[in-house]
Amino acid sequence: MSATTVITKKVRRPHGRRPVSRGNATGARTLSRVLIVLVLLLQVYPFYWIVSTSLQPAESFAAGDAFSLPVDFTFDNFTRAFEQGDISRFLLNSAVVTVASNVLIVVLGMMGAYAIQVLGFQLSRAVLALFLGGIVVPVQVALVPLFINYANVGLLDSYVSMILPLVGFALPMSVFLFISFFTYVPKEVYEAASLDGCGPYRLFLRITAPMSTGTIVTVVFVNSIFIWNDFIFANTFVLSEEMKTVPLGLQSYLGAMGSTDWTATFAAVSVTVTPLLLAFLVFNRIVVRGLEAGGRS
Repeated sequence: MSATTVITKKVRRPHGRRPVSRGNATGARTLSRVLIVLVLLLQVYPFYWIVSTSLQPAESFAAGDAFSLPVDFTFDNFTRAFEQGDISRFLLNSAVVTVASNVLIVVLGMMGAYAIQVLGFQLSRAVLALFLGGIVVPVQVALVPLFINYANVGLLDSYVSMILPLVGFALPMSVFLFISFFTYVPKEVYEAASLDGCGPYRLFLRITAPMSTGTIVTVVFVNSIFIWNDFIFANTFVLSEEMKTVPLGLQSYLGAMGSTDWTATFAAVSVTVTPLLLAFLVFNRIVVRGLEAGGRS
């Protein structure tokens, strides 16, 4: 074989594969950065506008441009929001519903996924299909039957009337996320623990639950967004002012404060959205890893 043939074979590229030029790679990076900046602006600016408006004096907001940068700052809007709008009560009700719902979702979802994926039983695949089928069921179909049943048993206008449907409609996705994580746990771990004398309950408490911390955080955070912002169940089953949650309280807040006190209204809105934003900043990496694990299954 001649030297020319060897050199030709070395520089020959695979069939159908074209080299990526440096200019195309630079253009793709520039385009991705521009898109990231646009998405960031679309996400951050509304929150910035809400907070800046809530810090403006009412007279300054009414006299100037609503979208202009604030010049003077005041915290009187927050004082009026808490004193006249009963924001504390709304926050407490939303916190009770969110915490109780998440506890039930995590416990029931993890136990269901553990029974389906780890223990296994007859018709476990059918049960999984039933859970996954619940993802496509719209919540609106359950409103009238639930309202009638709650009225018959006296559960209207209570925490339970909101918690039960929120847990029921969140369980399918939670079971799916836990099953996705359990598929990556080697079976040898459970076999070794079984040889050491661990039964199914100890396997769940000593091995499965501690290893599922990242998935638990993901499930809690994803469901907390929908539970905290839930309006349809609260609007249907809550009848008194004392049981209103944040979305329902803000809906009636405009009527209570009037159509001119927008700064106090935005102060109330900024207070109610801040907890979720802080939680996302703290747990965003864990949440993203948990969702990626679910998507790879």
